[in-house]
This record gives sequence, C-alpha cells and structure tokens, in this order.
Amino acid sequence: MNDIHRLSALELGAAYASRRLSPTEVTRSLLDHVARWEPHIAALWLHEPDEAIAQASASEQRWARGEPFGPLDGVPVTLKENIATRGVPVPLGCAATELAPALEDAPPAARLREAGTVLLGKTTMPDWGMLSSGLSSFHRLSRNPWDIRLNPGGSSSGAGAACAARYAPIHLGTDIGGSIRLPAHWCGIVGFKPSLGRVPIKPPYAGRVAGPMTRHVADAALAMSVLSRPDRRDAMSLPEQHFDWMALDRDPRGLRIGLWLDAGWGDPLQPEVRAAVQAAALAFEAAGATIVPVQPFYPRDMVDGLDRFWRMRSWMEYRALSPDRQAKVLPYIREWIASGEHLTGEEVFSGYSQMAALRDASVAALEGLDALLAPVSPDVAFPAEQASPRNDPLQPFEHIAYTVPFNFGEQPAISLPSGVTSRGLPVGLQIIGQRHDDLGVLQIARLWEQLRPELPAWPEPPETAAAHPLQ
Repeated sequence: MNDIHRLSALELGAAYASRRLSPTEVTRSLLDHVARWEPHIAALWLHEPDEAIAQASASEQRWARGEPFGPLDGVPVTLKENIATRGVPVPLGCAATELAPALEDAPPAARLREAGTVLLGKTTMPDWGMLSSGLSSFHRLSRNPWDIRLNPGGSSSGAGAACAARYAPIHLGTDIGGSIRLPAHWCGIVGFKPSLGRVPIKPPYAGRVAGPMTRHVADAALAMSVLSRPDRRDAMSLPEQHFDWMALDRDPRGLRIGLWLDAGWGDPLQPEVRAAVQAAALAFEAAGATIVPVQPFYPRDMVDGLDRFWRMRSWMEYRALSPDRQAKVLPYIREWIASGEHLTGEEVFSGYSQMAALRDASVAALEGLDALLAPVSPDVAFPAEQASPRNDPLQPFEHIAYTVPFNFGEQPAISLPSGVTSRGLPVGLQIIGQRHDDLGVLQIARLWEQLRPELPAWPEPPETAAAHPLQ
C-alpha cells in the first residue's frame, strides 16, 4: 500500500489483526514517508530507522503468535524529546544542556513501550520548552507542513509538525501553558491536554501534563487508554480510574456549553479565528446544545505574576550554567529571563501565588457548564524564524491567554481542527471540560468531528505538492 501514512492507529490495529498489514511493512512505509518530509520541516531529533524496524519485527512476531500486547502493538509513534527514554540524552531543546543518557524511561515512554508501539523518533522543542515556536539553539528550525515558511508552534513543535505531515498516527507532547494545543491549532491536528495528573509524568510540575497529538479524536482516546495507567514515580498523579476510553458517543441535546471569545487581555482575536469558533458554537446549538456566553474571568496581573515566577525559575537554571554554556542559550530566552536577576522575593512569591488564583478563576468559569468553547490562540501561524507571534521577549505571553488558565485549573482541554483561513491555514477550536472529566471532553470533541464542515486535504511533501492550496 502506498497510502499507509493515511491510516489511523485504530485502522492499523485492525489491519494487523486481520493480517492485511504487518508492523514491519507499515514501519518501512512510514520511514520512507518521513524521509520525503524531514528535510523540509525538521520535526525529528533522534531518528533511528534500524531500531524502529527491530521494534516492528518484534511486534510482528507477537501478532503472528496471536499474543499482541494490546491494540497499539506495532503502531508507530513519536515522543517529544523532553520525555526521557532509557539511554538517550534529554537536550530540552537547548544547546547549553549537558548531554547525558537518561537512566530510565519516563512514565509516558514506559507505557508506550509496554504497549508494543514502534518509536519512529523523538521530536524537537525550543529551549527549555519556553517558546510557542520551533526555534531552538539545539535543534534545526522546525517548520509547519501547511506552509514551510511558517511556524508549527510549540513547545511541542516537532510533534505538531510530524503529526500534520503524517509521520505516524500518534505523537506525544507536553503542555504547561498551551504547548500541545498551540501546535495543534497552527498545524491543523488534534492536541489533547489531559487533567493534571491523568497521565503520570516525570518530573511532575505544577501545570505540566503529557498528552497525545493525533489526526483523529479516537486515536487520542486510544492513546489515553495506555498513557493514563498509574505510575508511582509521579506523586502528583491521580488515582487510577477505569474509563472506557473508546466510549465516545455523546448526545448533544441538553449539553450546556459556554462560549468564551474575549480573554480580556493579550493579542486581539483575529476575525477568521473568531468566525471559526462562533461557527462551532452555532453547530452545537443547532444539534441541541445550549450555548452560554462567558465573559473574561481572570485579570492580566495573574499572568504577569506567573511570568515573573517562570522568569526566576529559568534565571536560576541559567545562572547555574558556566559562562560558555550561558552563551549557547537562545538570545530570545536570555533577554526574557534577564529581569529574573533583579526580582525580589516578594515579587517571586506573589507570582507563584497566581497559579492558585488561576486555578480558582478557571474552575469557577466552568461552573454549571458541561464544557467551554474558546479559541486556542488569537493568532494564526506566524513566520518560522520567530520565537512567538509578536517575537518580543518582553511581551512573550500575548498569544496564550486562552490556553494557560486551564493548565493551572487542572482541567482537560483539547484543540481540534475547525476550518482554515482564506490563506488555507488551519484554525483550531478549543474545548475545555470540568476538572477530571477527560472522557467528557473527548466525547464532545468527537461530536465536533461529526458536526464540522469538511476539512481540506492534508499537506503533501513539497516535492510532490503541486496541488497544494498554498502553492
């Protein structure tokens, strides 16, 4: 088959079970597909085709014996490079990092290995994960497959680009302020940020989660059935709950869904992004849901405080480096954290306290609602060489007003395609749920897949993309 890269994880599992395809055949085909795309978008860092073939061969033998590890056995995946895999360094996107092999798999990597998945590679990220961009002092510049002049977003930049280019059905990213959902918005894919603690992770951190980036909601749910298994190494993880992750059917009638279009601060909402979110609200309403307008619910000073805290955290990491290593950090990051040197203890503590204030505000905003509809970012994709839409280290968070509160509200949130701009660029719809209602968010996301208008064809590698709408 020459269209294997079009298949979902669910379709691959069914093809393995029926012997229509083998994991080795699929992996070889996807490696060929990656080779056509990778020179143009630089989505991967660690890419070991021989190791991937070996993993696929082992999976093929399990399927032949009728003993697969589960429905993901033999399904190709990628991992963001900050998710440790045994024996592989973790650069954190930064040339200043001292490269030392990781001693063990982080929990998400361990779950995917236990499930028998085939690791096609590790994906790129910007310095310390602190940019919504593919710009890195360590990695090549990652680019957006829809238009390689543009940025895939970040910090799960390589994962977003690889998913849009259909390297594999499932890609794993991390999110502390929008780092899964922003690339999903700009790359036209599904990006699911679970509730805090739903997917065990190491190291755990306030607001930090790992989650799947896919082309279909059902594949994200299938990945969650594995990723959400417990791991004692994450002391912030939730108690195990036995969801039927594939029970995705949901009746829209009777749902109360909020519509949040005004963040109250940040970049102005671009008209085509606003129109896409409003169209989604009208579609849900026509299907029987009640739409409830939601006003701005948290002030700018909460994020200003969080900014100060993050600057100090990064400044401390930077200060611990030798001068020659400090010089290797991305200049944008160095300028952003410079003020950390002069912050007072009172300013840092006040900034830290805003995480709790954000949690209270975002949880209260969903009171009485089943879900909330919102933009992912007010901006559409921006030039690949920029660190952020404004490209200003003194105004670094103007584009995350719609994403960051839900990390600290500990709520599940998903970005999924809702349309394209007049230039053919993807626009995402964000759906946010009540704390710990991860399955509910996936159900409403699956409902949106059924309600939304038809989307344009996925991008093809530049050398074969004569019919691409941007060319």
